[in-house]
Amino acid sequence: MPIFRAREDLRNAQRHDPAARGGFEMAVAYSGLHAVWAYRVAHRMWCAGLRTPARFLSQFARFLTGIEIHPGARIGRRFFIDHGMGVVIGETTWIGDDVMLYHGVTLGGRGSGHGKRHPTVHDGVVVGAGAKVLGAITIGEHSVIGANAVVTHDAPPYSLLVGVPAHPRPRSGHEQIPGDTYLDPALYI
Repeated sequence: MPIFRAREDLRNAQRHDPAARGGFEMAVAYSGLHAVWAYRVAHRMWCAGLRTPARFLSQFARFLTGIEIHPGARIGRRFFIDHGMGVVIGETTWIGDDVMLYHGVTLGGRGSGHGKRHPTVHDGVVVGAGAKVLGAITIGEHSVIGANAVVTHDAPPYSLLVGVPAHPRPRSGHEQIPGDTYLDPALYI
């Protein structure tokens, strides 16, 4: 992992977490960062054909952090997991840049077939605590998924998804704009 990427991750964590106090504390105490860093190493191993060692590393990271990221998933830059316990990211998940997940989020599959069976989450999406995004669906850029929502259908860009099952609706003008320093999906329940 290039050092600039670690610094970028630390700056990103500080931007998303108002409680962040400094780079050293975040590097040592933020399980979301540890899980992402371990994922990056495991993903390189996975892509190099070292599938079993990659799975061992991802399971060890899961043991340490409580966050399970399959090494086959594709994750973009500036990905942040806040209070990550219980996060699960499946093998065929694609995550764009500047995506944020809260604790208890599942980006999971539906069915047991081969091929793409996990979600594609585009750039700038925020996923609230406990939300479940299931199946080979697409979540459009800059969407917000509310806490505990269950999403099983595609959502266009700039959607707000709440409820069980979640139904997308356009975000209204009074809601925060993507790129704000703190976007809280719990406000949209």
